[in-house]
Amino acid sequence: MSAQPSLARLRLHAALDRLAVTFAGLTARSDEHNCVCHWGDAEELALLKTADAELDPDLLRRTWDAPDWTDHASVLRRILPQFARTLVGGPVAPWQAEAGRSFARGRWQRWPAEQAGAVREFLHAWWADTLTDPSPAVPVPDVLVVITEASAAVGPWLGVWKTLTGPPADAHLAALVEQWEWELIGGQLPWSGWDNEEEIRTELTAWLVRNAPARLRAHGAPPELLNRIRLLGLPCADRWEDPGWDGRPY
Repeated sequence: MSAQPSLARLRLHAALDRLAVTFAGLTARSDEHNCVCHWGDAEELALLKTADAELDPDLLRRTWDAPDWTDHASVLRRILPQFARTLVGGPVAPWQAEAGRSFARGRWQRWPAEQAGAVREFLHAWWADTLTDPSPAVPVPDVLVVITEASAAVGPWLGVWKTLTGPPADAHLAALVEQWEWELIGGQLPWSGWDNEEEIRTELTAWLVRNAPARLRAHGAPPELLNRIRLLGLPCADRWEDPGWDGRPY
């Protein structure tokens, strides 16, 4: 007998259903257009002006990734239910930052309350489900990139992570540190941000320095990984002179 879905998974399913209901029947503007050479043909464009028609995966990706729609918000609302399902199903790499920026270009926080609330709940539900799943379809670092770029903020997502301790959330934390410590110690954001890279990097680094050591020790992380977190707590220039620095060049 299969295990029952977790509360976080049920919440995610409800959030996806809410998107489907909230954005049902919406289309791109009748005068919307894009470059035939670089985006797609008239038949594909017509699909965006047809409510609820399923797009093939390549057309969906080209649609959310295109930066030059006349009304990106309307296009995003048209594809959002399918876009969200595709994101959740994974994988999103190497497009995670671009996927998040598609949300940001749509300025979804300024949409009517019902629509903005549905998007916000989806992002939060996806994050909670990912953190509590030992083997999520999309790795935690990739989801964090998407939702950070979508909301132009990392703090709310780190705040949720702070409240979720123990396995599997701590295992995900160890994996994220192992994947991102190289760029962070070098003073770089581990992905190409839009317009507030330094602010996000600073907040992410400070959160890891405050919260990661105890959780990683409890998780059984190796001393080398704990040392990398310690180095993150030093001013950038002091890291290279610290006795614990292993001399790897950047």
